[in-house]
Amino acid sequence: MRRKGSQRGEGQFGCVVGLAILVVALFIAFKMIPIKVRAAEVRQEVADEAKSAGMHDDKRITDSIVSKARDVDLPVTPENITIRRAANAITIDVQYTVPVDFPGYTYNWKFHHRAENPIF
Repeated sequence: MRRKGSQRGEGQFGCVVGLAILVVALFIAFKMIPIKVRAAEVRQEVADEAKSAGMHDDKRITDSIVSKARDVDLPVTPENITIRRAANAITIDVQYTVPVDFPGYTYNWKFHHRAENPIF
């Protein structure tokens, strides 16, 4: 036979913990997803510039990538960009860090975009 007092409130604590975890996960997603989307735009710009490297010099490629990063509010400077040209190929590396502020903690999210393409 069951005692009525032994089950009171047992399921509520699990629900509260589950809701707390959900709130934390949503907060983290709210902070990080927009940064990931903006980083994808910079990655696409790096790939596009690698494809058109035969028509652009290194300064124009660097300026284009920095301009795109500035447009989407990411901390990319010309010093973060490395361009290597071989006889018939180009490699563009872009490395930067985005600080993500959480209450009581700052996470430094490192990004590295690389594009390699033949030059025609």
